[in-house]
Amino acid sequence: MARTRIKICGITSVSDALLCADAGADAIGVNLVPSSQRRVTESVAREIVEAVGRRALVVLVTADLDAAANASLRDRLGAGCLQLHGSEAPEVLRPLLPHAYKAARIGGPDDVEAARAFPGEYLMVDAKVPGALGGTGTAFDWILVAKLATERKLVLAGGLTPDNVAGAVALVAPDCVDVASGVEVTGAPREKDAARVHAFVAAVRASASGQVKSGEG
Repeated sequence: MARTRIKICGITSVSDALLCADAGADAIGVNLVPSSQRRVTESVAREIVEAVGRRALVVLVTADLDAAANASLRDRLGAGCLQLHGSEAPEVLRPLLPHAYKAARIGGPDDVEAARAFPGEYLMVDAKVPGALGGTGTAFDWILVAKLATERKLVLAGGLTPDNVAGAVALVAPDCVDVASGVEVTGAPREKDAARVHAFVAAVRASASGQVKSGEG
């Protein structure tokens, strides 16, 4: 079996996209949510998609758009996948499959059960922070989703850093790990830190579970 995949989210420039691809990221996330501090315009997103090409999967992060609007964005920008990070119902995700997945915010067992209701092979789990959709750098109790990782191809997000990602992989055995703030320049949420990016990738690759799992973010 292949290794755990790595997705680096919150990419805001072509240079950071290429940095992450060169470092070994399997996927990068480009945020189009208006309220996000990492939001980019459609023109920048298209530039990133074209620059990265086939070197990494480009995932568009959206929130609370209907299925038609999501599909239009994905096709118009040429991205490979959609990450629905709002309060979408399962019915919004279903027609976008298989090139889309839902991000579920986890704060307790009830949230895990709610996440199970979403269709698709892949499912992302992130920390549940009041008033925030994601990208907060906040971790949650990863043991809550350990069983879910045996049922679905799980993308684990929420407070991951080069220092703790190996432990998270060992505990949950996700198919993919997702990081944004954990590899950013301190105080600059729109800029990735090359040293942190490389350290994060190295930590995942060195973990025992990271050498035997597969997935997609």
